[in-house]
Amino acid sequence: MRILLSKAAMPDIKARFSVSSGLHEFICSEDVRPGVQFDAALISRDVTALSTKRITMPSTQEFYDLLLGSKDLRWVQIHSAGADRQIYLDLMNRGVMISGSSGVNAQVVMQTAIAGTLMLARHFPRMLEAQRQKRWDSLINYPLPIDLVGQTAVIVGRGPIGNSIAQVLTVMGVRCIQIRFSKELGDGQLQDVESRHISELGSVLGVANWLFLACPLSPETKQLIDAHAISQLPQSACIVNIARGEIICEDALIEGLRSKKLGGAYLDVFASEPLDENSPLWDLENVIITPHSAGHTSGNESRVVDLFLENLARLDRGEALKNAIKAPV
Repeated sequence: MRILLSKAAMPDIKARFSVSSGLHEFICSEDVRPGVQFDAALISRDVTALSTKRITMPSTQEFYDLLLGSKDLRWVQIHSAGADRQIYLDLMNRGVMISGSSGVNAQVVMQTAIAGTLMLARHFPRMLEAQRQKRWDSLINYPLPIDLVGQTAVIVGRGPIGNSIAQVLTVMGVRCIQIRFSKELGDGQLQDVESRHISELGSVLGVANWLFLACPLSPETKQLIDAHAISQLPQSACIVNIARGEIICEDALIEGLRSKKLGGAYLDVFASEPLDENSPLWDLENVIITPHSAGHTSGNESRVVDLFLENLARLDRGEALKNAIKAPV
């Protein structure tokens, strides 16, 4: 089996992989041209780099061209949990298996989401702005923050990230309601956490002091949080989105923030990335923005390689891949 790797990923893979069997040949993307044939590939973080779904950097496109030019390609391991970039959809439509990295950065994303939550809950945007202005502005000058204990969080998604968020919030005394997409509870039900089907979302939004989005982008979740959904939230509810920007109707979100219907938002993802410099979101005082970086950490690459090597062994044994992603219908 011939496997395409980036130059950056090559040393780590070779150092951790036994080549004595002679079953695999690793080829470096920088040493070949479109048309070279290979059976599998790893899209590591360095490949996508600063590319987004809207903007593809030249180096990323060169790697994509190699993928598109190989008729032998049958499996690609990607570093992200979701496979909603067009290149992945094109490959799946061609019959190529795509396996994601769900869970690899779940703890990091959870930590970032909780950090954003605490900053909003404790009015850090106001205090950081006062710091920039060298102005002593105690929180006692404003309506005091409401205790998190006793508040309710609705978490859309019951994967590794959603579960981790629910576990931490529960310890903090926050009542959690998780929204699942499967009809049955299954084995993923957390103790002390309520579970509702996505069809029941409208019935629980009215108690959501915090709305967390931790679900994949799909036809079912695209524009899920629209003006109607936001109107159902309690006054001054906050939204935390570490999923995909397209899950929220951005115009409705902006209106909810401007009108103070929403108390604030922590947003790591946006409908179009990079976020346009003219977006009103940049200047809203009750918004925290990070550039799709909630899951970035130095340990991710090693965990992605671990998953890649595990899936490679599964493929050799004829077993199902871990985190295999279904092609869209």
